[in-house]
Amino acid sequence: MTHQQDGGAHLHNETHDSGAHLHNETHDSGAHLHNETHDSGAHLHSNPDHDADPAQFWDEVYREKAKRWSGNPNPQLIAEAKGLAPGTALDLGCGEGADAIWLAQHGWTVTAVDVSAVALERAEAHAADVGLQHRIAWLQRNFGPWHPDEAFDLVSSQFLHSPLVPWRDSLASAAATVAPGGALLVVGHHPDGLTPWSGHKDMKDKFFTPEDLVEALMGGPGSWRINVADSRERAVTGPDGQHATTIDSVLRATRTS
Repeated sequence: MTHQQDGGAHLHNETHDSGAHLHNETHDSGAHLHNETHDSGAHLHSNPDHDADPAQFWDEVYREKAKRWSGNPNPQLIAEAKGLAPGTALDLGCGEGADAIWLAQHGWTVTAVDVSAVALERAEAHAADVGLQHRIAWLQRNFGPWHPDEAFDLVSSQFLHSPLVPWRDSLASAAATVAPGGALLVVGHHPDGLTPWSGHKDMKDKFFTPEDLVEALMGGPGSWRINVADSRERAVTGPDGQHATTIDSVLRATRTS
């Protein structure tokens, strides 16, 4: 049931679904899909072995290029987190660390999690280059069996599209780590906003709308006030220099209990 409260939807959820390997190849407009270039949109491995070891799978993805992502933080993270009071933040699927570094630069104490040791090695080096290694804890974890001992003031899940895990499972796990009064921020590709060069328009079940996110959150832990549930267009550049507009699905919610 959805109740209007404080100008937003107050969602009370009775069930708690934990588990899910979360790995969002951060920004850099990426997805935990296999993106060929910055802001290029999703390029998913079409037939992954679902019994494959996630760490090995994503290490291989990162080894394909010396730099997988642009090094810039996700624009929707900036838009939604810049107005929040800094505290503790969990960056799920931190990739090469751009989002975690931006958060640390803006006063957050960050725990950054990724399943790929290759990605984390790059991320830690980037943080050291800008003198922020003391503000970020880098953890190699498969988020499915791993549950942090603490809850966080902000949990950021940017482009949680995995060929290995349903996005609803990832969302439930992310929501379970938000402290009361804390914020959940989820951003991903809208199924109707894939780029012309995307090879995965027949795999739209890997993507979600803002309405999908709100509905799924109702089946997760806690009570929520929806602050933002929006579809946002964004200009992107393809692997061969093409230009197009993609659509990001954005959810920001405050946990009320």
